[in-house]
Amino acid sequence: MSLSMTLLLGFIAGVTILLGLPVGRMRKPAPSLRLLLNAIAVGVLVFLVWDVLSEAWEPIDEALSSLHEGHGGLGAAIGYGVLFIVGIAVGLFTLVWYERWMGRQVAAKPAGAASRPNGPGAMTVGEVHPPRGLASWSSAKRLSLLIAVGIGLHNFAEGLAIGQAAAVGQIALALMLVIGFGLHNATEGFGIVAPLTADVDEDGRARTPSWRFLLTLGLIGGGPTFVGTVIGHGFTNEALSVVFLTLAAGSILYVITQLIGVAARAKRSDLLAYGIVLGLLAGFLTDAIVTAAGV
Repeated sequence: MSLSMTLLLGFIAGVTILLGLPVGRMRKPAPSLRLLLNAIAVGVLVFLVWDVLSEAWEPIDEALSSLHEGHGGLGAAIGYGVLFIVGIAVGLFTLVWYERWMGRQVAAKPAGAASRPNGPGAMTVGEVHPPRGLASWSSAKRLSLLIAVGIGLHNFAEGLAIGQAAAVGQIALALMLVIGFGLHNATEGFGIVAPLTADVDEDGRARTPSWRFLLTLGLIGGGPTFVGTVIGHGFTNEALSVVFLTLAAGSILYVITQLIGVAARAKRSDLLAYGIVLGLLAGFLTDAIVTAAGV
């Protein structure tokens, strides 16, 4: 398959993530609906963790099977195993450290601020030195960004698979991968923006994310599918796939804990359970469609 046609496939697979992004502009949904949307996002992400780790484990499983049959050595299994563990750890702890660093940026005060008491009519420290960059974002926007990053890592690995299939002439497989990954990405777009439906300011007024912000999240989450397709068309590297899949798994695991924390504070375990089931159903249904098609 030509490079131009392969790039078109990668674009189609990635752009479907935009279908779920308008949900982020829902204004003033009922509290129960917000919690349900949040829980559905958890279900979608739990499915992605299963899907990602299953793919990342395949090279390890194949290496161990070859060892058992006497056709391979233990080195390959250990090598892939190290990549597997390190990828998950780096993906998870990087976001933990990032969140702690961001918390310090938000809470930080300029040096010497405490020694200059505000007089009548004086502006507060926060007014003189307002937070900038990501530190000025709401927690919901930052969480959506983290979800987009995790999904982007996952989609990069999917793009590698599309590019590799097209490069070796497996056109039917490449087309079915595009259909399957496109369906998955449509549900992933919803998972990215789910936290934004509950984003409010200090006065309790709903914040409406701009279309520019939503498109940026879509680019972060879906763009790597296209990039991965380009790289995958040029060469195949199973170790690279394992690295990006496990990085994605670690980052998504961290995001899941954050979303579950939102549900736990609301004390609505029933909505959490319903939403997780619906999210898992959406994920497995799209996977079943691809499998039934013969991929």
